[in-house]
Amino acid sequence: MTWNEVMRRRFSAATIPAGMAIAVSVGMASAAKADDADEIVKHMSDYVAGQKTVDFTFDTEIEIVTPQGQKIQFDSSGEASISRPDKFLALRTGGYADVELVADGKSVTLFGKNTNKFVQVPAAGSIDAVIDELRNKYGAELPAADLVAADSYHALMEGVIDAKHIGTGIVDGVECEHLAFRDMDTDWQLWVQSGDKPIPRKYVITSKTVGESPQYTIRIKDWKADVVFAPDAFAFKPPAGAEGVEIANLHDFDEVPESSALGGQP
Repeated sequence: MTWNEVMRRRFSAATIPAGMAIAVSVGMASAAKADDADEIVKHMSDYVAGQKTVDFTFDTEIEIVTPQGQKIQFDSSGEASISRPDKFLALRTGGYADVELVADGKSVTLFGKNTNKFVQVPAAGSIDAVIDELRNKYGAELPAADLVAADSYHALMEGVIDAKHIGTGIVDGVECEHLAFRDMDTDWQLWVQSGDKPIPRKYVITSKTVGESPQYTIRIKDWKADVVFAPDAFAFKPPAGAEGVEIANLHDFDEVPESSALGGQP
């Protein structure tokens, strides 16, 4: 399963040792309140939407399942910049890709730095509209897209059938509200910074429709709001020798290698 397929499906999951199940479930029953979870996500959504310019770094982990049923995890890191209503830039580097994704309000460019090839397509409109077009038409994704959308509440909560406020937790030294949700295809967890700056700090998605329940995780760090970007910060500047290609000819922009490298079909 590719990184884009994972993001379109929306992953998560946690396992509890069998001997602890009763004690943990009793504790959750008193602390896990659906209304609290819904309210925290709404508060986060409103806060994030109010940030007109944002810059943050992130780390991701994605699990794939080989044809032999073995789980293998791939990590990447990057940085994202957002200027509402219609500009963004994301840089992502992993073991198998070095990618730049940039929207300037008129077009979107996906550039594979390791191949020196890029795809550029017309794409005007809000960040949310461009994200939807990239996701549905080209299979590309802005990291943490659902968390930074103008209406992240709707993007996250659509289809939710169960919601819990587990309690508090610490993510990268920051106290967060720990939330857990379920929909028909996935379980997912969200850690939102406590206090008056409800920044999304960690998002974990587990697929319930893929064997062995692979998981996707993103941690958001170094969140900066009210950033003053340079006038050309969201303009794509192809380096010397860069080749413009059709989307079908842009390879090696995913976080995982081709399936043949993991024992699948080439």
